[in-house]
Amino acid sequence: MHYFLFLHKFFFVNRSILKLAIPNIISNITIPLLGLVDMILMGHLSSPIYIGAIALGGTIFSVLYSFFSFLRAGTTGFTAQSYGAKDYSEISYSLYRSITIAIFAFLLILCIQKPIARLSLALLEGSDDVKNLAITYFFVRIWAAPANMLLYCLNGWFIGMQNTKIPMAIAIIINVLNIAFSILFVVVMKQDVVGVALGTVIAQYCGLATALIFILIKYNKYLIKIDIHKLLDINKLKRFFKVNTDLMIRSILLVFTIAFFTNQSAKLGDNILSINMILLQFFYIFSYFTDGFAYAGEALVGKFIGARDESSLRSVVMHLFKWGGLISVPFAILYALFPTPFVKMISDSPLILEQIPPYYIYMVLIPVITFAAFLWDGIYIGATASKAIRNTMIISSILIFLPLWYILVPIYGNHGLWIAFLGFMLARGISMTFFAKKNILQLPNNQ
Repeated sequence: MHYFLFLHKFFFVNRSILKLAIPNIISNITIPLLGLVDMILMGHLSSPIYIGAIALGGTIFSVLYSFFSFLRAGTTGFTAQSYGAKDYSEISYSLYRSITIAIFAFLLILCIQKPIARLSLALLEGSDDVKNLAITYFFVRIWAAPANMLLYCLNGWFIGMQNTKIPMAIAIIINVLNIAFSILFVVVMKQDVVGVALGTVIAQYCGLATALIFILIKYNKYLIKIDIHKLLDINKLKRFFKVNTDLMIRSILLVFTIAFFTNQSAKLGDNILSINMILLQFFYIFSYFTDGFAYAGEALVGKFIGARDESSLRSVVMHLFKWGGLISVPFAILYALFPTPFVKMISDSPLILEQIPPYYIYMVLIPVITFAAFLWDGIYIGATASKAIRNTMIISSILIFLPLWYILVPIYGNHGLWIAFLGFMLARGISMTFFAKKNILQLPNNQ
């Protein structure tokens, strides 16, 4: 009897994981494909500065949006827990509170876009040509901010509702349109970085329209009349802001580390910047694939915590890591066997192809070292274990990455920079594993 119960739970948990993970994987695959197309479009222009420009421009938005990415993660965690507890009113208000914050956020960003651009110019490293093109890219793409912020809220809410098919549809629409518009503007209309940015703006608003249509058709019963007192409930708001402040700090430190990596790459020269940005595409490809399982973890962990089902909680965490380990090995093997063909898909620059082989080892190490950190991210977010995820990020970025960078780069140059970055990712996985028993596996109180 126990054996059959075990089998039932085994298949139930894995079916639940795959039901949520596969749509996320499909949608996430389109994201690095977009990055690859942008790199390919810029990589086949007359100079490597175009790759550097969209890399630095993209870094500005990564840092900027990191302040507000909690809108997706926090919304998922709160919604999933309300879903598990069958608190239907709070399901609606999880979305309403998130949208309210998003509106204030994008209005602020649009109002201060010029100071943001000036600060970015002061902080970013790179040649004048690269920096000028990056700022041109910024002033076009900034007008996607309202759509981007609202999509954070809506996609986070859909995932919390245990529905990853709608975010998959939205992501596919956005990224296919983005690729199409970028090709149109860059190849046909000769718009270089402006074309890439404009393609992003148009595609984001198309995605937002799609999300709103899904809300109206499938979830219209949750569009309840807003009670201002409930919306502004002081206890709910305190918890909302506490969790989301911790998640914001975590996101800022994560993007700071990647931005710092990019900036230090630029200090090593335009060619090293281009090489590192190409290699980072393979980090993103694997991360978006693994994030499919991390998002499944957000939804399921939140649901089981809301339902106070500790047995299912432990089971889903265990099976998530089995899937994570299973997918990391094929990626490492593919990266080891075919590094040059993969790189040639992005750039055919003879200089880059000549200089990049010594750094292929980092492509191979990425999947093995990083998968635990990606999965724990989703698990911690679903549990709204915000204090712990914040503290592990502080340890990994401030106490591990920066000292490694300071010690190794003067000695080993770009190799030292990559060792510091991979050390950061390894530290995230180890530290979150250490804190998991207290913060995840024993139905922790919301933090």
